[in-house]
Amino acid sequence: PWILLSRHLGRAKRARAAVTPAWHRDDDAGTAMSPRPTARQRADTRSARAWQRMLSGRRLDLLDPAPLDIEIADIAHGLARVARWNGQTKGAHIFSVAQHTLLVEAMARRRHPRLDRSLRLAILLHDAAEYVIGDMISPFKAVVGGGYKAVELRLQAAIHLRFSLPAQLPAALQKAIKRADQIAAWFEARELAGFGDAEAAKYFGRPRGITGEGFDLEPKPAKAVESQFLSRFHALEAACGTKQAALPLPVNAQGGR
Repeated sequence: PWILLSRHLGRAKRARAAVTPAWHRDDDAGTAMSPRPTARQRADTRSARAWQRMLSGRRLDLLDPAPLDIEIADIAHGLARVARWNGQTKGAHIFSVAQHTLLVEAMARRRHPRLDRSLRLAILLHDAAEYVIGDMISPFKAVVGGGYKAVELRLQAAIHLRFSLPAQLPAALQKAIKRADQIAAWFEARELAGFGDAEAAKYFGRPRGITGEGFDLEPKPAKAVESQFLSRFHALEAACGTKQAALPLPVNAQGGR
């Protein structure tokens, strides 16, 4: 099945227009994603700032994110400074989303040793939208409802397109990511977040056929994790032949960047 998924990703990369947002396309991947904001929704936000300025100099529209405004350096910087578990973890440093994504990719690699590198790249980026919206714990996501999820889906689709991945990942890959994510969460819950075995198993399921041996669960300084995330991204990107050229920063209407 991983060979079929690899072919699927290859076809998606060849077929897509250059970093064209999914909602501008008529294919299945585009129509499956959350719809583009309506004119009324845009009008309601004119008086409010609906964009995020990044350290790269880019301004990312949160309601209608464009792949051209996404940089891996911004993602790595942000994820290395977003805390998992609302910061309620042991250690001198937070256990960041960047560390979590590295852990999930390592988990998936151990469970599926022949996993294609392009699929590993998708796994590494599975929580990339959180560099903008943060890591909201699951109980609060349920209270907030669909609005949060719609924004998350639009951001994730734009991130995928920026790095030559399909806007919507194949169902089999989504399932593999979810299980690796649950396994990582189980280890994090027990080792870092104060959960007992039974409680962790209740919410995340008990891992089978895999132990925590060899996985890095030690919270680290943000700068070190940022560097580690970037190194892993570039290794996977080079291995699967999806290296992106540097894009020029656009000059906005006010003359700034």
